[in-house]
Amino acid sequence: MAGVVLRRCVSTLLSTSGAKSIGTRGTRGTRGTSSYYRTALRRTATALTSGRAAFLLGIPTLSCLGYEAYHRVQSSAVVHALEKEEVLEQADYLYSSAESEKLYQLLLQYKDSDDADFLWRLARASRDLSLLPNMEAGRKKQLVFEAFEYAKKALEKDDENFSAHKWYAVCLSDVGDYEGVKVKIGNSYIIREHLERAIKLNPSDATSLHILGYWCFAFAELPWYQRKVAAVIFSSPPTSTYEESCAFLYFFSVDPNFYSKNLVMLGKTYMAMNDKQKALLWLTKAKEYPPHTHEDKEVHKEAVDLLKKLG
Repeated sequence: MAGVVLRRCVSTLLSTSGAKSIGTRGTRGTRGTSSYYRTALRRTATALTSGRAAFLLGIPTLSCLGYEAYHRVQSSAVVHALEKEEVLEQADYLYSSAESEKLYQLLLQYKDSDDADFLWRLARASRDLSLLPNMEAGRKKQLVFEAFEYAKKALEKDDENFSAHKWYAVCLSDVGDYEGVKVKIGNSYIIREHLERAIKLNPSDATSLHILGYWCFAFAELPWYQRKVAAVIFSSPPTSTYEESCAFLYFFSVDPNFYSKNLVMLGKTYMAMNDKQKALLWLTKAKEYPPHTHEDKEVHKEAVDLLKKLG
């Protein structure tokens, strides 16, 4: 499931302790390794047939030399397209299997690519690697900044790629942990802008919705005295409301593959809004969510504790 973002931002920013990471594991489906080859053969046949049809119908008079040159160009383009799709399928399979090191090594071969789809995945892989337990501090920092550079490059290559905007926002938040309070507050505005852009480009992307909902919750729950501290640095620090947070988190929840952290966040948001009935509903869902990961188990414990508080 997936990584996280802004609770840590606000906590570090205003000296709040206990920050944790939100997972951001992707939701794209995967196929077995053997299917790659069958798919590749079908795509090759289709692509080559289409290329020949285009040649016969669209270019009636070519010399033999011209045909050979055209054929070489067409074949090269087909091979490149097939290679990209196969690599991305393999990358997504490794990601869904939580094979962070293997994924990073696979995508590192494409660090100089001009293709945003390689670059944002490499940013995500670098970040995931930095979050592994027992990661040495110096290496962790290197990976965090490396991830940000890949995300930045992905955005430069394709400003219409929603994943590039999403992972730029996530990685920018991570970088802020090393750059001081003032930079981190300033980054919060930019983070929200890119999350909103990602959602505009793909309104059904659950990860972007969840992260933005979490962003809103983090700033909505700031006590007045912490807002004052932030206002010393910025005349108008980022603000939000529980209602706004709830809106984004709820849109996420309609996905059939519920993310356990999102369920408990909805429960906490309704608790903050003093809506006990809805808080009980979502916290119960979080408690009953089948635990598949360590994070799911933590969510289960948190939900149980919060339900006890509600009585």
